Amino acid sequence: MIDQIRQRHNALAPMTRGALGFILAVLMFNLMDVGAKTLVADYPTPQLVWARYAAQTGLMVLIFLPSLRQRLKTEHLSLQLIRSLFLFAATGVFFTSFIYLELATAAAVFATSPLIITILSAVILKEQVGPRRWIAVLVGLTGVLIILRPGFDVFQIAALLPALAATFYASYQIATRWLGATEPIWTTLLYTTGVGTVLASFALPFFWVTPSGTDALIMLSMGAFGLAGHVALVYALNQAPASALAPFNYMGFVWASIVGFIFFAEIPDAVTVAGAAVIISAGIYVWHRERVRARQ
Repeated sequence: MIDQIRQRHNALAPMTRGALGFILAVLMFNLMDVGAKTLVADYPTPQLVWARYAAQTGLMVLIFLPSLRQRLKTEHLSLQLIRSLFLFAATGVFFTSFIYLELATAAAVFATSPLIITILSAVILKEQVGPRRWIAVLVGLTGVLIILRPGFDVFQIAALLPALAATFYASYQIATRWLGATEPIWTTLLYTTGVGTVLASFALPFFWVTPSGTDALIMLSMGAFGLAGHVALVYALNQAPASALAPFNYMGFVWASIVGFIFFAEIPDAVTVAGAAVIISAGIYVWHRERVRARQ
């Protein structure tokens, strides 16, 4: 049986294996979000953030215990800490948005992160961004306004929370670009989860609510799904270039719509779908222009 699975795996083209791995990673992260949304009404957000990070850190420490000291060696400690702080902030704000928003709505607004990365690349990294990509960024931000619906009775100011989370996540990506490929990916991941665990632990005594057995298992599953997502992501990036896999990030909205319907009976309205379509289209165009520019 195992040999048959291995043969079928090897028969797939590397790009196909990478795409499947990336899509699986996005699903795992969405299932992690399901756990957070399930508990967010009964537990403080800082406790859920701690559970997400602590469970994943604990699992990773168990896996890498024999070589943990070697894995933690880094030549860019300050940068590791900064990028981990950005991701920690993104996680906290994004989990908070689940109090007010459906999963699909939060995922649609969060999908602006590639557009924000373009803005930060121009401002911080001084990368040259042409007029076509600037237009695409403006179009994508228009998609956010469609979802926000300013001036209407259904104006969702809470949708600014995933937009803020997307900004933190984009900053995390920019810091990752600065880090480059000099650090082993598991070292980077250990710092990411470890820093998040330490920061959340400082706040934990002020927010702790003792969970039931079932809720504790859900909290543990958040870390397990997070770790599974990162493993699938590492696998995908070992099979195909990150630039080729970038458009599959937008599967997040699709998975969020599916799991939101299955677990919470949420159905995104037509306006949210329209706004998401605008954001995703703009993001894919920005990705396309970056590939064209890279070839040139």
